[in-house]
Amino acid sequence: MIRELLPPDFPALLKEIPDAPQRLRYEGMLPKDGNKLLAVVGSRKYSSYGRESCESIISGLSGSPITIVSGLALGIDSIAHRAALRAGLQTIAIPGSGLDRKVLHPHSHVNLAEEIIENGGGLISEYDDTMPSGAWAFPRRNRIMAGMCHATIVIEAEKRSGTLITSRLATEYNREVGCVPGPIDSPTSDGPHMLIRLGAALIRDANDVLELLGLQRKDENLTLVDIEELSDEEKIFIKILEEPCSRDELIRKSQLDIGNASATLSLLEIKGLISEELGEVRKTF
Repeated sequence: MIRELLPPDFPALLKEIPDAPQRLRYEGMLPKDGNKLLAVVGSRKYSSYGRESCESIISGLSGSPITIVSGLALGIDSIAHRAALRAGLQTIAIPGSGLDRKVLHPHSHVNLAEEIIENGGGLISEYDDTMPSGAWAFPRRNRIMAGMCHATIVIEAEKRSGTLITSRLATEYNREVGCVPGPIDSPTSDGPHMLIRLGAALIRDANDVLELLGLQRKDENLTLVDIEELSDEEKIFIKILEEPCSRDELIRKSQLDIGNASATLSLLEIKGLISEELGEVRKTF
């Protein structure tokens, strides 16, 4: 059953934006109290890389107090909704149309909308129930997504993509924005790479998303590899780091050239084996 939602009952963050809607229509459940809301947006013309990145990141959020918000559209939006359902996460769809099934956009995702509701999620729209979609409707829809969410992540978008409207609005509303980097020769990497250069957080996996949302990373103080599988250069640094020391001292003691030493230290950080705090490098295990 479609119901009306007035401003006092809006998701908390949506009340703060300067152009908040006068009222909303919704069906199913509203975002769970206490959950962080994450907007996941991206290209309709996605690649296998984009699909796999989206699915992997959302799968890694399973068990976390997160609601996935997207626009029910073709491409990354629907991939995000389905990945959330598989991960047991609540998901909310905000289509660029009314919620009546005769006009719900795109019509091919009516079954997905039903599945979202059946699994404890919901549909939200600013438009009258029988309002069909139009090009004008999507930018206005995007402000609701950006406004109600604590953070927005972008997975594949061309430089002139409408997806970037959501990220721009999120920035204007003082929300967090993160982007998944892509292959440098792909047009759908242009948008995320531009946003990263402008200061958006680089998102590599679910742990980066947890950090973006202010939640505890799952990989803190965990080693991601077997020590015996390290390269000879990596083992040199691990042996030296029986006691913490500065990066300069570490490189000097390793007797490796600076370029090789710096690259090796970067790899050890990525693997979660070392960290640098207050000018000292130390092992994390």
